[in-house]
Formats: sequence, C-alpha cells, structure tokens
Amino acid sequence: MAEGVDTPTAILANAAAALRENPFDEISYRTLGDAVGVSERTVYRHFPTRSHLLEGVAGWIESTEFPLPPFVTILQFQEASRARFRAFDSSPAFAFVCARAASISPTGELEATFFTRALVAMLATNHPSVNERDLRRVAATLRYFASAQFWARMRTGFEMSAPEISDVFDRTVVQALSGLPTLSRTSR
Repeated sequence: MAEGVDTPTAILANAAAALRENPFDEISYRTLGDAVGVSERTVYRHFPTRSHLLEGVAGWIESTEFPLPPFVTILQFQEASRARFRAFDSSPAFAFVCARAASISPTGELEATFFTRALVAMLATNHPSVNERDLRRVAATLRYFASAQFWARMRTGFEMSAPEISDVFDRTVVQALSGLPTLSRTSR
C-alpha cells in the first residue's frame, strides 16, 4: 500500500484499476485485499456488502475521473454537464459503474451531496422568489439529467453520443426552468 493513502481509499483505487480488466462482479474482496496488502477481512470491514463497495468505487470514480467543474450560473452548469457527458463517452466502463451505483439503494449518508447543495444554491440565486420545495424539485430534475445514470440510459437505450445526450439535456434544462420566475421578471 502506498505511503499516506488510507486503507479504504487504496481499496477503492485498486477496485477502480481492476475495472479496466474485469467487470465489477468479477472483482473479489480477496483480490482487492492482496492488491492493497491487507486481509480479505479488512476489505469486508470497510465495505461489508458489494453494494457498499460499488457505492464507494462509484464515488471514487466520480471524484477522480468525472469531477464536475465549478458552476454558479445555469449556463456554467450546462457546460459542466456537457463536459461530463464527453468524459463519460471517453470512459464508458467507469460511467456505467457510476450509473449502476446510482440505481441501487443508498448505503451511505442521507445528507445531501455537494452537487445537490450547489444546484439548490445556484437556483436560489437565479430564482430568489421560488420556495424551497420547488427549488429542491427542480434541483432533483437537473441532478438526474446531469447524471451518469441518465447518460447510460441514453447511450444504451437510444444509442446516443455525448453531443446528442447534451442536446436532450439542454432541452430538459429549459423545460425544467421554464415555469420559474427569474431575477429580471421579479425585479420589475
């Protein structure tokens, strides 16, 4: 195990590296333990179920392979999402793991992610008169349509590429925001 890397991070990094050679379901806890230099039991202690491991690997992949560029405006958010769709197209195996993890029941914290909080803050800034419930509803819509899960559905179900998926995404953003009052409308 590399100096300065904690055991769970090393396990996740090795699991992600193993994905380049094998499907997720063929990666064993014993193989991960051997690669990291810990026992299989230690891997189980950190990731008690395959769902925990899948969720952890997906989180690691999202943060290292598909980081979302910063955004504060709707246009910046759209461009950041388009960049992620292109990244998903470049590493589809990783993107499909992220999509699969998003489709299982969450095993971790129930707290809103940074991405969710950033979307709500962006919407609150651009649409200050909208109530919290509607902000969260629109943020949930935008979050789903900017996700690996959406990308995977469009890629496998409709054989779309990143540019085509981006077009669908852009139209969805316009539709989701169309009913919200904007700063210019409320300031008149």
